[in-house]
Amino acid sequence: MHVLTEADLRAVVGLARAELDAIEAVYPLISAGEASLPPIMRIDVPEHNGEIDIKSAYLPGYDGIAIKVSAGFFDNPQRGLPSLGGLMVLLDAATGVPRAALFDNGYLTDLRTALAGAVAAQHLARADASTVGVLGAGVQARLQVRALMLVRPISRVRIWARRAERGDAVASELSAELGIAVEPADSPEAAARDTDILVTTTPATEPLVEAAMLRPGLHVTAIGSDAEHKQELAAAVLAAADRVVCDHVEQSLRLGELRAAAADGFDTERAVELGAVIGGDVTGRAAADDVTICDLTGTGAQDTAIASLAVRRCIEAGAGTRVAT
Repeated sequence: MHVLTEADLRAVVGLARAELDAIEAVYPLISAGEASLPPIMRIDVPEHNGEIDIKSAYLPGYDGIAIKVSAGFFDNPQRGLPSLGGLMVLLDAATGVPRAALFDNGYLTDLRTALAGAVAAQHLARADASTVGVLGAGVQARLQVRALMLVRPISRVRIWARRAERGDAVASELSAELGIAVEPADSPEAAARDTDILVTTTPATEPLVEAAMLRPGLHVTAIGSDAEHKQELAAAVLAAADRVVCDHVEQSLRLGELRAAAADGFDTERAVELGAVIGGDVTGRAAADDVTICDLTGTGAQDTAIASLAVRRCIEAGAGTRVAT
């Protein structure tokens, strides 16, 4: 069995095209019903504004099955700690024997979530989309922008955060790193104004995006709602969109943006899965002026894909520690 640290994993996987392709490949398996996706198990820790999620999936043709324990404690930045953490175990798909323990501290989750946002934009945003609005200023806000640059010619970004100083810091960091114009915004409306892609990355429990903020041609990727009490998009946003896409419709109805929209009367039959768009079974963006929405609740299939890739590369590189079990 291989024991892999965050440093081992960071050395072999990152925001690159091969990793994006690995994440993209899981969605058609989900929409075709070929992935075995058990419901997410969540443990709420309300007194510490935290939650622990357990995700897994079996994917036909993959050598491993990842089981991930992901912790999100959203007051951690005030303690000088990251909001997300956790680890994964990769079991052999043929025998169930543990192959690797990945002490990634949430790195692989951050990575696959950012790549999922890029996959959504690749298939739903306009080909010439160059301006991005981001709600939130955590790790995922940063990674989403970096990942989008793999698939679209991004030249300008606006970032809104509840704490203005955090938005300022992220804007300065990304501007220096990416060499593009990155500016703080003083409201969600300001972040969304005149943008081609809007990405929401917050643990909000009340909508931040209203229908009045939509404009022709906009693509919205919502990644923050992954629990029954979370919501970033007003129900009217989904009703006003030309195409509503989810990574997994059943999961979105339980934990994502479809939950609140359905309760408000949204016809959930309008929602399609990202895998069906990727596979060409349904149309994503039909016209340049379409407004498209993609709700990403995060699936165990992504975890199995990124963990399998990471373990294979670590073994090939001789990284990590091999232990007898």
